[in-house]
Amino acid sequence: MPDSSQLVIGADLAGQQIAQAMRLANRHGLVAGATGTGKTVTLQRLTEAFSDAGVAVFAADIKGDLCGLGAAGNPQGKVAERIAGMPWLNYKAQAYPVTLWDIHGESGHPLRTTLSEMGPLLIGSLLELTDSQQSALYAAFKVADREGLLLLDLKDLKALLNHLKENPQLLGEDAALMTTGSSQALLRRLAILEQQGAEALFGEPALQLEDILQPTADGRGRIHLLDASRLVHEAPKVYATFLLWLLAELFEQLPERGDADKPLLALFFDEAHLLFGDTPKALQERLEQVVRLIRSKGVGVYFVTQSPADLPDDVLAQLGLRIQHGLRAFTAKEQKSLRAVADGFRPNPAFDSLSVLTELGIGEALVGTLTEKGTPEMVQRVLVAPPQSRIGPLTDTERTMLIAGSPFKGRYDKPIDRESAYEILMGRKGLAPEAEAPAASQEPSLADRAGEFLGTAAGQALKSAMRQAANNLGKQLVRGLMGSLLGGSKRR
Repeated sequence: MPDSSQLVIGADLAGQQIAQAMRLANRHGLVAGATGTGKTVTLQRLTEAFSDAGVAVFAADIKGDLCGLGAAGNPQGKVAERIAGMPWLNYKAQAYPVTLWDIHGESGHPLRTTLSEMGPLLIGSLLELTDSQQSALYAAFKVADREGLLLLDLKDLKALLNHLKENPQLLGEDAALMTTGSSQALLRRLAILEQQGAEALFGEPALQLEDILQPTADGRGRIHLLDASRLVHEAPKVYATFLLWLLAELFEQLPERGDADKPLLALFFDEAHLLFGDTPKALQERLEQVVRLIRSKGVGVYFVTQSPADLPDDVLAQLGLRIQHGLRAFTAKEQKSLRAVADGFRPNPAFDSLSVLTELGIGEALVGTLTEKGTPEMVQRVLVAPPQSRIGPLTDTERTMLIAGSPFKGRYDKPIDRESAYEILMGRKGLAPEAEAPAASQEPSLADRAGEFLGTAAGQALKSAMRQAANNLGKQLVRGLMGSLLGGSKRR
């Protein structure tokens, strides 16, 4: 059995194990390096170590090969040689408990949230609104709160905006914020979002955080993989916004844990530059603040990107574990960046980090860990330990079998369209909802549907939770992202 108290990364050139105490794994981390240097395999290795320690993992599968975690490895060639050089590894080829997710519901369980949960600040960032348009969006959310209009999916928000165009008096003192130009701009941007397929992200059943944290029967942490191979290219803003929402929800909902022997959850954010590029300053500042504070709630955040320069300095300063694969420097600017990367490690008199950065082979990295006291160790040149699962993607048949055997089968797969802003506003006009939106009278409620999947007792508990959520909806609608940090209402 692996040592669950250590996050084992690999071995130095003398064959000695390089690891960091698992209790320090909530200090966040970075996996960086040029394309083809081994970042994905390193990510796979870290994910396995967390799972073995009973820590849940949520990661984005950008290239489609991280899902190999769901199948046992078959080491050959250089991989087998490296394993032989690490006898302390106690290598055992095995599959890991993987749950597959996909916003479009094609290669995994559908992944959804609601507009109400995401809040106007994140939605404004997703729509890339101007300040005046953002103000108009906040005004619309306030009306929805006051009028008891649930905003679950995009058609709810479109119906609300059209309703406010026809009834501007509902805005009260905020009427000046909802100009004709702002309203039309919001509707245009929502239409663009729909063209990108983003409407699949919004609706119910929405993702429940307790499902992510649920361990397996043998005590291992479950690994949740979001298939982002299509999403990150076609709708990168949707990808980044979902990850920001997930981080915000974890911060809002999880209690303080203080010092613990291991994290509760490890989040891996691949293509991390998308989280910070073109992000409004107010949102970036809050994100940096949450990264600093969320570790006390047992969440470790690991950024995966090509260069540390993709992250803001305030975020880099908070990272405890640094794994830097090879970089290339051909221009003066790249050489300057390379120097900054080398300077980010505690020097090791045995070698020059700057020179080694351009010499590292595939599967090699400069690694900076933390001492037991939480201070930086000297940088080490490390051969990353091979994963025990497959290096490479699952076949279509294996993916189908994994989804069919998932503990969440049936929980999220069928969308539910209960009565919300769209249905209510159409009803006030005396119009029937369009065919694409089934009438509420013909649709079982969310609680009834969930009860079918979860059993009578669980269904009743969910009904009770929904009633409580409805009572607290007003607090949630306008909280935005991490509003409690700046004096907004906390979820109760």
